[in-house]
Amino acid sequence: MVRVPLSPQERQRGEHFGALLRQARGDRSMVDVAATAGVSAETLRKIETGRAPTPAFFTVAALAHALHLSLDDLATACAEEEAGGGEQAMSA
Repeated sequence: MVRVPLSPQERQRGEHFGALLRQARGDRSMVDVAATAGVSAETLRKIETGRAPTPAFFTVAALAHALHLSLDDLATACAEEEAGGGEQAMSA
C-alpha cells in the first residue's frame, strides 16, 4: 500500500497536536505517560515531535485517557489552530 504524501497543513496539524500533548504531559516523563497509555515511548516521542503527524485513533484515545484529556477538547484545539485561532492551552 502506497501512502499519499501529507500536505503542509496536515504536517502542521500533527506538529500542533504533538505540542498539545507535550503541554498536557507537563512534568510527567514520556516513559510514564507512554506506559500508562500502552504505547511505546518512541511512539509518543514521534507524535510529540511531529514525526508521526497522523497517529491511529486508538493511540490518540489512549494518550488522551492517560493525560486526562477529552477527545473533544483535543479536536477543538486542533481545529482552532487550523482555523488560525492560535495556541490553545490544554490542561490535564
